[in-house]
Amino acid sequence: MAGEVRQKIDQKALEKYISANVPEIKPPLQLKQFGFGQSNPTYMLEDSQNNKFVLRKKPPGKLLSKTAHRVDREYRVIHALESTDVPVPKCFCWCPDDSIIGTEFYIMDCLEGRFVTNPAFPDVSESDRREMWKDAVRTLAKLHRVNPKEVGLESFGKPTGFYNRQIKTFGGLGKDQGDAKDKESGEPVGELPHFKDITKFFGQQKYQPKDRGVLYHGDYKIDNLVYHKTEPRVVGILDWEMSTVGHPLADLCNLIQPWTISNATPSWPRIHADKAFLAPSSPDSTASKYPGLPTQEEAVKLYSETVGFDVPDEELSWAKAFALFRDSIIFQGIAARYATRQASSDQAQR
Repeated sequence: MAGEVRQKIDQKALEKYISANVPEIKPPLQLKQFGFGQSNPTYMLEDSQNNKFVLRKKPPGKLLSKTAHRVDREYRVIHALESTDVPVPKCFCWCPDDSIIGTEFYIMDCLEGRFVTNPAFPDVSESDRREMWKDAVRTLAKLHRVNPKEVGLESFGKPTGFYNRQIKTFGGLGKDQGDAKDKESGEPVGELPHFKDITKFFGQQKYQPKDRGVLYHGDYKIDNLVYHKTEPRVVGILDWEMSTVGHPLADLCNLIQPWTISNATPSWPRIHADKAFLAPSSPDSTASKYPGLPTQEEAVKLYSETVGFDVPDEELSWAKAFALFRDSIIFQGIAARYATRQASSDQAQR
C-alpha cells in the first residue's frame, strides 16, 4: 500500500521539526508514500520505535483550486471529533510553516485495519458483509448527529445554503479546470459537456432538497473507511479535505453511489461501478453472489432511522443527480492536475 516516495520531501528538516514538536514520534524515520488518493500527497512514517504514523500535505506548486487540498481543515475536524463517538485517528501536530517540507502538513496515527476498495465486500462472510455496510451507514449517521458548536466547529462552515454554494464552487472549478493546459502538448482540458445547462438546472431552488446543515465529510465512501482487522466495524474515517458544514444528503449520496453509478452510467466499465449493485431484475446483476449485501433502499432506511429524519424519494433523486455532476467536476480536476503534473496518485492518468 505504501511504497517508493514519488514526491520527495526534506526528511532532515521534517525530523528536526518532529524532534522539537512531537514527542510521541522518535526519529530517525523511514518514509514511504501511499499510492492511493488523487489529491494530497500522503506518507507513511515509521520511527525508531517501529511505530507508524501518517503525514498528509498539500501538493507542491501553484494550486488550481483554493477550496481543495485543505489539509488544515482535515486536521481541525479530525482533532475536534476525537472527543465524540465518530471513529477518527488521533492527530499529533499541525504545521502551517511551508519552509519545513515545502507545504503545510499534519501528522496523525496510522490506523491498523482493513481498507476495502470494493463496496461489495468480496471475501467476507454473509453476516460480515451485511454488518460492514450497516456500520458504514451508522458511522455516517453518527457524524451527522454531532452538533458542530459542541466540538468547537461552529465556525467550520455555514449552516444553510450548502447546495447553492456547491453549485457556485463547482461551477467556478469547472471553468478553471477546463482552462488548464497540458504541460507538454499545451492542449486545454476543456469544458464539460452541457456544463451551462446543468448548472442552470441545479440552481433552481424549487427543485432542491430541504435545506439542512450538519458536519459534512465531503467524500464519505467505503474506501475512505478503515475497518477493524477482524471485526465488521469501522475504526476510522479518512480523507477529510472537503469537510465543512453541509447537507447530509450529499454525504449519503456519496456512500450509496455504487448503486447510483452502476444503474445510471451508460458506459462500462467505470471505476466503482459493479454488477453487484445493478438492480436485481437486471440480467447482468451479480447481487446473488454477495449474500448480505443490502439494497440501496435498506441502506437509506437505516440511515434515516439512525440519524433521526426522513429522506424523501424526490429529494434523494435530486441529490443523486447532483452527486453525478459533482463527480464529473472531480474527474475533470484529476485531469487538470495530471495536465499540470500535480496529480498525487499514480493512477491519475488512467
